[in-house]
Amino acid sequence: MPLMSVPPLKDAVLRDLEALARDERVKKALDLALEEVPFAIEEQIHLCEIPAPTFHEERRADEMERRMRAYGLTDVTRDAIGNVIGRRPGSGSGPTIALVAHMDTVFPEGTDVRVKREGNVCRAPGIGDNASGLRALLQVLRCLNAANIETEGDILFVADVQEEGNGDLNGSKALCSGDIHLDGLIAIDGSDLGRVQPMGTASHSWRFIVKGPGGHSWADFGRVPSAVHAVCRATAEIADFEVPSDPRTSFTVGTIQGGQTCTSIGAHCECEVDFRSLDPTEVLRVEARIFKAFEDAVERENRRWNAEGDMRLTLEKLLIGDIPGGMQPGDLPLLQAARAAQKILGIELTNYGSASTDANPAISAGIPATCLAAGGIGRGAHSLEESFVMDRIELGPQLITLTTLAMVGLCGAVKPMLAVRS
Repeated sequence: MPLMSVPPLKDAVLRDLEALARDERVKKALDLALEEVPFAIEEQIHLCEIPAPTFHEERRADEMERRMRAYGLTDVTRDAIGNVIGRRPGSGSGPTIALVAHMDTVFPEGTDVRVKREGNVCRAPGIGDNASGLRALLQVLRCLNAANIETEGDILFVADVQEEGNGDLNGSKALCSGDIHLDGLIAIDGSDLGRVQPMGTASHSWRFIVKGPGGHSWADFGRVPSAVHAVCRATAEIADFEVPSDPRTSFTVGTIQGGQTCTSIGAHCECEVDFRSLDPTEVLRVEARIFKAFEDAVERENRRWNAEGDMRLTLEKLLIGDIPGGMQPGDLPLLQAARAAQKILGIELTNYGSASTDANPAISAGIPATCLAAGGIGRGAHSLEESFVMDRIELGPQLITLTTLAMVGLCGAVKPMLAVRS
């Protein structure tokens, strides 16, 4: 993805992160991330082989909770939706940041998730997305504890549910609902170490369902409206919509299905429409136009055949996707610290743009957030041929550790860069 306009990295932030990285405790934590790579690889494989389809993450959640406790967290709970949340308390005087990796995969029950390993390449559905994120989350926890790092602020280690597909980021939405105080959030997802996510793409997805009496293409022609024709009228109008390029906005009619046979007047037709924007208010504007296109199309089809009473077409609307989003300023301390941490670790910033990740609900709620990668090289995500190259996987937890410590502060050495929200 090409870089969006990238604000300058502040010299003061880079100096602060360099000082943080020189601290002996932090150096030990970063070194441990490299030393324990063989164990981390086995952990990623083990987690991948526990099935976790969206809405059915319980077995993987049990294992994540067990491991969080084994690695030193005593305050580990489950919220109402099923997120596993472990708190690593600070001194009590600092902010709270959540590190979040989603547990669910796009693959249904019964999918063979056994990992096949060939050298440093592992193959299995879900091995990268997001077994790698869970691995990095646990690595950060172990490294902080093994290095005896004490922070001013609290760190929440969160393995969340329902990120993928129809899960609609529900786990992150629940986390950011206000039940738990959060001052910042880092989503751990993907393998693109060059990415820092400054903004979240907002999107809505709707299913439009048109129903009518239907009929025979010859015998009933002239008196029965067609559900298929109505949907075609709407989508033809939508295809000619003009939307802003700034803020970037998109729309698509993703699916259309309906009708019975070639010789029938369609009694049922439905389609799914997705629209997105960097500005959530633009999503609502496009939504209103799309609603009107379908309402007008149904009415035009009814008028075309003078349909009355039970002969009229009806329209139903079903919301099937609601991803919040928003924009953040480039001088936000979290974004600046992540970029400074990249620079210290020799990682080039190659992807500074909008995305749809577990960071989105936080960004929408005004909570500073970004998405950072777990390291390694992921290929073929969301496919049965998914693979993951275990190459320099320590860089993910090192990047997350440095950024997190800059946010919550290091007792006796570094003050938190993250402000406590009222």
